[in-house]
Amino acid sequence: MTVREIMSREVRTISPDSTLQEAALLMRQVDIGALLVSEGDQLIGMVTDRDLVVRGLADALATTTPVNEVMSAGVCYCFEDETVDHVSKNMAQIQKRRLAVVNREKRLVGILSLANVASCNAEKLSANLLRSVARPH
Repeated sequence: MTVREIMSREVRTISPDSTLQEAALLMRQVDIGALLVSEGDQLIGMVTDRDLVVRGLADALATTTPVNEVMSAGVCYCFEDETVDHVSKNMAQIQKRRLAVVNREKRLVGILSLANVASCNAEKLSANLLRSVARPH
């Protein structure tokens, strides 16, 4: 099974200059927990609901603070034609819960999450992935 078969195709991006409030509102509107941060067609990071709380709210940052102040810089990704087995092992090794999915031209085509892997009925695969990303750092 390939990543293309189980990934989420609805991917939302946000600009690094967007505010924390704009990010939170977009997450609520589309019921997601992570946004990819892009500058033009370049992916530069990811911001999660956890980032908003742990790096934003906990540090008493204003809702007008730019997303780039709390985002995780850099984006880990996989290719849409890779096998789910291979990618989930990589996710476990690097302890990532989500990966951007790109085509071979490195254009964003989706996002792969723990939930996507769990939905593909590969119980051993999803259990190993969850165990790896959930362990303390």
